[in-house]
Amino acid sequence: MSKDRKYAWGLATLFSVSLAALSTGTALADSAGATLSEGDTFSEKTGEAIYSNVCQACHMPEGAGAVGAGKYPPLAKNENLESAGYPIYVILHGQKGMPPIGQMMTDEQVAAVVNYVRTHFGNDYKDAATAEDVKDAR
Repeated sequence: MSKDRKYAWGLATLFSVSLAALSTGTALADSAGATLSEGDTFSEKTGEAIYSNVCQACHMPEGAGAVGAGKYPPLAKNENLESAGYPIYVILHGQKGMPPIGQMMTDEQVAAVVNYVRTHFGNDYKDAATAEDVKDAR
């Protein structure tokens, strides 16, 4: 297992354990819509579900980003998302404080979350990323 994959897996494990520790029971987790994936890949299929259960912890529910223990750039109205290749690359390979979390997603999942972010939060980029685009970028 590569160093980057170990880092991403460790970060995802830490996130999952932290989420479980913070919940006071399944009712709280269910009411928040949170799901925990099994294995080394995420189980969510839609871009919205992936964003809600993976990305919004750092980038916030409305894509506004945050500053605190780290700097999480806003995705809302983000001109860097104009080319689908940019978010695909960042998700697959990481950048600065973001781990290469795409290693825990299928090509279809990466394309789905890229398309979700590029068409929500004030972004209106119509050219859709495909699983083939993601496969070529891996």
